[in-house]
Amino acid sequence: MTYGKDRVYKKVEVIGVSRDTIENAVQAAVSKAHQTLKGLSWFEVDEVHGHIDADGKVTEYQVLLKVAFELKD
Repeated sequence: MTYGKDRVYKKVEVIGVSRDTIENAVQAAVSKAHQTLKGLSWFEVDEVHGHIDADGKVTEYQVLLKVAFELKD
């Protein structure tokens, strides 16, 4: 990939979910997007949410992120 030239990207919003960590939720979203979108280039995290159980423990992480890919001719 060559940087420095004019280019255009498309961003797609996805949500990753993990019971373990925020990082795992991000990776889940990126991995699934990679299976269906060609040429992913970068991501940005917009929001982090989660679920808290009755004992006050975090039981799930939900990460809203955007992944981007370059639009080709």
